[in-house]
Amino acid sequence: MELQGRVIAETAERSGTSARGEWKVKGFVIETHEQFPKKMLFEVFGADRLARFNIQVGQEVLVSFDIDAHEYNGRWFNNIRAFDVRQVDPAQYGAAPVVPPATAFGGPAPTPTPAAPAAESPFPPVPTEGESTDDLPF
Repeated sequence: MELQGRVIAETAERSGTSARGEWKVKGFVIETHEQFPKKMLFEVFGADRLARFNIQVGQEVLVSFDIDAHEYNGRWFNNIRAFDVRQVDPAQYGAAPVVPPATAFGGPAPTPTPAAPAAESPFPPVPTEGESTDDLPF
């Protein structure tokens, strides 16, 4: 999966030693640029990836990640781990899109369209002053 956004926070780096050797992991929070922005915390595992990605707060990034869940003491937890993080030029990809004004129902406002010629219009022509609009027989 992929998600693009701006890095707004980072967590403290954690490290330890396992049977395979030493490890490091650090978390980052990104915020999307939608009408209702979403935030996601993802982790980068491994000192080599942390150095290669060189993620900084304020950068615009495209994160490729995997989601997995694990159980601990009868409770389940999600784990979002990034396997690739690429810096994005905000100007090139329109990171902060201009959102059209919303209507009362939350959708985008309709865009005005040019009037169709009268011959192609499915509606009868609008009567001018003095003409009767009453087509009733009584």
